[in-house]
This record gives sequence, structure tokens and C-alpha cells, in this order.
Amino acid sequence: MLDKNLSLGFIGIGLMGKPMTLRLLATGYSVNVWNRSPEKLAEVVAAGAFAHNAIADVVKHSDVVLLCLADTSVVEAVVIDHILPAGKPGKLVIDLSSIDPDVTRKLATSLEQQCAMGWVDAPVSGGVTGAEQGSLAIMAGGSSAHIPIARQVLAPLYRQLTHMGDIGSGQITKICNQMIVGCNMLVIAEMMALAKQAGVDATQIPTALAGGFADSKPLQIAGPEMAANNFEPVKWRVKTLLKDLNMAVELSAKQRSAIPMSGLAAQLMQLHGSHGYLEQDPSTLINLFSKPDA
Repeated sequence: MLDKNLSLGFIGIGLMGKPMTLRLLATGYSVNVWNRSPEKLAEVVAAGAFAHNAIADVVKHSDVVLLCLADTSVVEAVVIDHILPAGKPGKLVIDLSSIDPDVTRKLATSLEQQCAMGWVDAPVSGGVTGAEQGSLAIMAGGSSAHIPIARQVLAPLYRQLTHMGDIGSGQITKICNQMIVGCNMLVIAEMMALAKQAGVDATQIPTALAGGFADSKPLQIAGPEMAANNFEPVKWRVKTLLKDLNMAVELSAKQRSAIPMSGLAAQLMQLHGSHGYLEQDPSTLINLFSKPDA
């Protein structure tokens, strides 16, 4: 199955799914696509993707089915209601979504037992820019038989793909990633708000800190947006980061491990979301710490 003629399926053509699909098409892959909102398929279809009206048809026509979906419940519904009934031996699911590790293992077991299909959990980090540039970091969980296939198929998308262990370990690693990102975004937001209120030219903060111990990709991306109060276009969403932080809290409870910083980050993210920002870019977090006249 590891060859240059694999037919791919891509389910979930959203903020991340669209640039990923476009890169796969540009590499020469044949890509079958489905999305809950069909109008979002126009650009990828124009680039050569084959649109289908049903997920089962994507599975039928694809050797490898990639998922890039919003959360655990959506992935679970797609797999149970659509992929399992249409699954065939030898096919592979690569889940690029960020979902619950236990549910990942359960779904992978069901696919293997009922359809003899494989599973790789391969959540990504790097945002829309990383997807567009093919510079994502991918943390993968799966068997030694399936990881090489994921490496080949996903090659147009990543700068680094790391095999973290068995199925589910990719999802756990992504949770760890999001603990760092979530806490980082919040401290950047409170720092930028403080700098503005104290009379510092906040637009210079990312430049001033570049290359130092305080530097980070979130600072360089979100810092200028926070300084300018310019939160468009939306590159990722508050609700996505909140979902991942909540999974960190759930995982820590199962492991009986304390994560006070990430737990506080989840609460602050929930507070920000409750103010109407769930669909907005996390750079809006500065508004959580800004005075009304700031």
C-alpha cells in the first residue's frame, strides 16, 4: 500500500482542512472530499479534488481517509455512523483532529475488529500558516506498519512528524502541546494589556523580545495582532483551544496529576469564551485583561 498511487479521502474542509487538501492536491495526490457545508468545497474542487455527497463514498474511493474535524463527538459520529459501515480491509484512517485519547483507542479498535482497517492519530500544531506552508509539527500514534504510510501521505504538510508510540499517544502529546500554547497565549495577552496600560509602545514588544527566552511563535503571531487590536482573519478559534485545555484537565484527573497552571488557563479561556469570543481568534484574549478605555 506504500506507493505513489494512493487515493486519499479528506473529511473536514475547514480552516485547517482546506490548506492541507490544497497542498496534497498540489503534490499530485488524488483526493476525494466531503464537508458538512458543501459550499466550502469550491476551492478544493477547483484545484482538482473530487467532491462526494456521502462520507461512505469517500471511504469507498480512498485508500487512506484523513479526518480534520472539530472535536471528539464529531469524529466519533463520522466513524461510527459512516466509516465503519463502509470500511474495507487494508484501508487506513489518519485522524488529524485533536480529540480524546480514550475515544481514539476505542474507535481504532472498532475499525480494526470490524473492518480490518488501520488507524493513526496524527494531530497537528502550527496553525493555518503551518498548513499553508507545509511546516506543521505532527505528533503521531500508531503501529510500526502504519506510521510509514502516514509519513508518506502527510509529507506535503509537515516539517516534522514524530512517532510518539501506540494509538492514542499522538493525542496525549497534542494535549501537552496545547497546555503550553494555552498558558502562553494567556500570559502574552495579560502582558500586552499591561504594556499598553503602562505607556509602552506594545507594537515593539514582539521585536524587542525576539530571540530571547520570552520569544515564541504565539508571541510573534498574536503579539502584533493584540498590539493593533486587529483580530482578523480568524486563523484558529478560542473554542478549539478551550476544548484542548479541558481535555488536559480531564486527562490529569484520570492520571491523578495536578496541572494548576493549565487548569487556570482553562477557566480563563472559558470566561473569555462566555463573553462571546468562542468563534474568535485567541488573539482577542487581550480583551480579557484590557480596561474599557485601553
